Amino acid sequence: MARPVPGHVERPQRLRTGRVEVESAGDRMPAYLARPEVTGRYPALVVVHEGFGPVEHIDDVCRRFANVGFLALAPNLYHRVEAPDPTDFDDVLATTFGLPDAEAVADLAAAAALLCADPECNGRVGVIGFCSGGRQALLLACSDAAPDAAVDCWGGFVTTANFDEERSTESRPTPPIDLVERLACPLYAVVGEDDANPSPAVADELRRRLTAAGKQFEVEVFEGAGHAFFADYRTDFYREGPAHELWPTLVAFLERHLRP
Repeated sequence: MARPVPGHVERPQRLRTGRVEVESAGDRMPAYLARPEVTGRYPALVVVHEGFGPVEHIDDVCRRFANVGFLALAPNLYHRVEAPDPTDFDDVLATTFGLPDAEAVADLAAAAALLCADPECNGRVGVIGFCSGGRQALLLACSDAAPDAAVDCWGGFVTTANFDEERSTESRPTPPIDLVERLACPLYAVVGEDDANPSPAVADELRRRLTAAGKQFEVEVFEGAGHAFFADYRTDFYREGPAHELWPTLVAFLERHLRP
């Protein structure tokens, strides 16, 4: 019998959750916000969706973090365009590749600012992203609006812009790996041993560059895991053992850097 998903929330109705809007560059960006049951002062976390967009799984990840004492906000980075059809992978890729990096970073910075201004925030905000969201979390961590900690979960296309191996496109002008000298917060990067994008070789290159730049980071490759191994709604990708191993490590990293 399968175990409950990592961080399973037994009583989600006891959390304080709802839809909010984030003002960003003159637009109003929809987002999902989850809070612990009891009012207080908590570290905050921006949760960045995969290429599929803000699906229910991402809302649930917010609830899992709220359940262990975080204010967790998942913004919809596709709010200016039509969301892709999750059953049409070509549509998902087109939407993902078409989202300008600068726009995504600005939206994530706005989400972090909203959290930081929340009266229940302890003043520290992190970011965690999955797949394309992991790449965007890394970009935010290397920007002028860097959060206090960042987690990049299998963020692909950090050395190239697309499957054609172009290093630069209009929407993706600079490979994230070329920006790591600007990393301005502790980083935890997660890669699956069986993943091809990012591969363990990319993880090694990221580790080498971060070390050369003298940054504070952890890069971990999980055995028996491929891409999106934490995404329990993607049954072909989910790997129960590595996912359960990852969850407490994520929480511990964020606790270490976001809770004084």
